[in-house]
Amino acid sequence: MIAQLSGRVVLVEADRCVVDVGGVGYLVHASTRTLSALPAPPAVAVVLTEMQVREDAITLFGFADSAEREWFRLLTTVQGVGAKVALNILSALSPRELIAAIQAGDRGAITRAQGVGPKLAVRLLTELREKAGAMPVGVGFSPVLPPSAGVEAEAMSALVNLGFRRPEVAIAITKLLERHGDAATLDSLIRDGLKELAR
Repeated sequence: MIAQLSGRVVLVEADRCVVDVGGVGYLVHASTRTLSALPAPPAVAVVLTEMQVREDAITLFGFADSAEREWFRLLTTVQGVGAKVALNILSALSPRELIAAIQAGDRGAITRAQGVGPKLAVRLLTELREKAGAMPVGVGFSPVLPPSAGVEAEAMSALVNLGFRRPEVAIAITKLLERHGDAATLDSLIRDGLKELAR
């Protein structure tokens, strides 16, 4: 069982990413919430994982925090909710929002997730009502990086906190790292990042 990956983020796509651990690239499927929390390639990230083994495939699912992983496990116990639908739900609603929607019986909030129709939403609300209160709410999403990840992670966090969108910040930081190389400092990345994003 693979429970966690720590390595370079090689690729981030709409519903998955590739994490290079010791020269082996692991394909990890994840919610848009987790993918947007990842640093720009080729920075280092730590991703919590859940592994599913079937006759025809071994699949890894990734999470930015343990609350999202716990919710993924719970959601997939509901009939009609496979891994893909569970990730769609976690893309549409944070753990905190899920708890609120289930406790309020808010079918509309649940059906915002792709692949969740009214009938499945009712089943989710019914089956999870008693369990939702004991589930973790999470601590909010931030880049899942070890402390040694470098100035690019700090610059990314600073620019996102200033209100810029994470995908745009990731592109800008990547450009600046290519331009400055080892000479890049936190101050220069933030200063030049603001100029790049203002264009």
